[in-house]
Amino acid sequence: MTPGETNAMLEGTPNLSLATLDRDGYPHLVAMSFALDADGNIVMTSFGKAQKVVNLQRNPRVAVMVEHGLAYDKIKGVMIRGRGEIVQDTNAVLDTMRLVVGKMARIGGRPVEPGSVTITDAYRRQAEKRVVIRIHPEKWASWDHSKLSGAAAAGPMKTS
Repeated sequence: MTPGETNAMLEGTPNLSLATLDRDGYPHLVAMSFALDADGNIVMTSFGKAQKVVNLQRNPRVAVMVEHGLAYDKIKGVMIRGRGEIVQDTNAVLDTMRLVVGKMARIGGRPVEPGSVTITDAYRRQAEKRVVIRIHPEKWASWDHSKLSGAAAAGPMKTS
């Protein structure tokens, strides 16, 4: 996919799969709501004591993936590898929450102006226990099977 198509997919997808490495080197995979910050980093929040945060403190290497499509000729996705940074700052958590909540509102058909998302008291109480996970992308891969020659012509796969 082109960089524009990749960004559109990320902006239009509510959740991604986040992979960190546990202490034994095995992938730890979780679904996370996320947004892109002004610098193109992937940002999300998590409770500071969560396993993914512990994993990132030990080893900052991370991978994320988003994908769409049920039929082979409709599958498309993006995988990004990079370095995860843990930011322990309540204001940064609140800023990230605003980005994620605003993105979710746009995806849900309720467009919001940047900076106009109001954070509730419940979010504020949570923010004190949360951190920002900021992923600095280093390597991207994307795929769009609808662009494969012959994929659409092959038609749906038959099951027996």
